[in-house]
Amino acid sequence: MTGVVGYYVHHVGSGHRHRAHVLAERLASEGVSVTGLSSLPRPAGWAGDWVRLPRDDDGSPREVTARGHLHWAPLLHDGTRARAAAISAWIDAARPDLVVVDVSVEVLLLTRLHGIPAVAVVLPGRRDDAVHRLGLGVAEALVGFWPEAATGMTPGLPDEIRSRLVPVGALSRHPVLQLRAERAGGERRTVVLMLGSGGHDISAADVAAARAATPDWRWRILGADRSTWVEDPSSVLADADVVVTHAGQNALAETAAARRPAVVLPQDRPHLEQLTTAEELATGWPAVVCRTWPGQEWSQVLERASSLDPDGWTAWCDGRAADRFADVVLETRRRTRGGAR
Repeated sequence: MTGVVGYYVHHVGSGHRHRAHVLAERLASEGVSVTGLSSLPRPAGWAGDWVRLPRDDDGSPREVTARGHLHWAPLLHDGTRARAAAISAWIDAARPDLVVVDVSVEVLLLTRLHGIPAVAVVLPGRRDDAVHRLGLGVAEALVGFWPEAATGMTPGLPDEIRSRLVPVGALSRHPVLQLRAERAGGERRTVVLMLGSGGHDISAADVAAARAATPDWRWRILGADRSTWVEDPSSVLADADVVVTHAGQNALAETAAARRPAVVLPQDRPHLEQLTTAEELATGWPAVVCRTWPGQEWSQVLERASSLDPDGWTAWCDGRAADRFADVVLETRRRTRGGAR
């Protein structure tokens, strides 16, 4: 390998880890190794190095925002100190060409204070607060995982930051599928409820009520607990007539790659991340957006979703986001290296 890139992986949800894995595979073909930096355990199949970081959200974190100047930096917390020290030690030993940060303003700042360029992953939502403006401002490149046509994903972001943001499209681990033939008339249709790993507010009683309200549909549940978690849901999604999902980036990317119409139930997330995404999806993408659990209206909601043209997902996820992501990283690496090394 002729170069080293770090990838900071946030521990909540699975999308950050999936993006890191896909980028690592792309960069390996260019002779660049990727080291994962995360409090998550090393993922199965990860080919490069992996630095397991201490957690900084255990115990009783206090004064975490430094009087509003940061997002998460607990005062006098052993994990916070050890985490920053571990990243610094790795930077000093590995001398990386750059670090992709997905996502943390504090890691963006720490990386840049070591003189290492950073590529920042930007999430949807209101990212116009002073802390985001500082972190995104010091990054050498900004990447968003939605298509250029989705213009409402970062409301309020200052023009000087928005102009540097490269939307590469939704990134799915799985190949884009061809549209499948419609089921024969009278055959019971399937709805897949994909709850994900980032948390949700859907109860077992909600699911039971939805099933009772839709006797003509067969429900398949993914991710409610360990017994229903599927690491690779692509085959299940491919067999669905409708996918019911939250508005997380990874879940939407996999739904779009499977070319299935969706019912989207945005969950409460910091900075209005999922609500912002849902508002964008309601502007003509193949998704029925429901702000609350439909209840007795489930049958009508599923019928409406099943009538949508799933080919509309083509612009959201065209299968080339990973290549565009890799291009941004490689171009930033080339531009910032200069006479180094």
